[in-house]
Amino acid sequence: MAPFNLSATLNALRILKSPTLLYPQLTIPTFDYLPVPLSPALKGDIRAVILDKDNCFTVPYAKEVYPAYKDAFERLRKEYGDRLLIVSNSAGTDDDVGHIEAEVLEKNTGVKVLRHSTKKPGCYPDIMSYLASKTDVKRADQVAIVGDRLFTDVLMANMMGSWAVWVNTGVVDPKRTLHGRVERGLLGVVKWGGGKAPVPTGDVWR
Repeated sequence: MAPFNLSATLNALRILKSPTLLYPQLTIPTFDYLPVPLSPALKGDIRAVILDKDNCFTVPYAKEVYPAYKDAFERLRKEYGDRLLIVSNSAGTDDDVGHIEAEVLEKNTGVKVLRHSTKKPGCYPDIMSYLASKTDVKRADQVAIVGDRLFTDVLMANMMGSWAVWVNTGVVDPKRTLHGRVERGLLGVVKWGGGKAPVPTGDVWR
């Protein structure tokens, strides 16, 4: 069972006020359909990509790229280099004692894993701070968040004013989990009501 995520629970309440926060700007069937580079598909200036881990490009709680996605992952790594960052709700969090899992994941993927105390979607200030200090990324709309969870990855991207790329089907079929069915049901209601994905803001990070 996954550890309780207080950040996701509290921030999910934002959906009551702004349901379109669940709406991604781009949906792909599986991770290997991710367009690289992302700028043409999103019609934006994408300079950095934030990757979810569990059930996005790995089997949940695994520490290596799912074999079928290795080519897509390598294309992404070569395109974005040090502007590619893994932000997980397992590796790199306080649940990852000594950040041992994060270190193994970095060794296996060649990609930096963000260390953060607050889980997604509430850790976006840590992401912005890291990118602003380590890269040429200065605005939220220069960032794309890629993940399979609407309540964490997509919600966080829209809270940041960034681009949300939703992986519709993870390594494990999301319809097998209660949260997966609930998230999809809510997104269906938003679409039925005529909701549209928010426009990334372009806010400057200070």
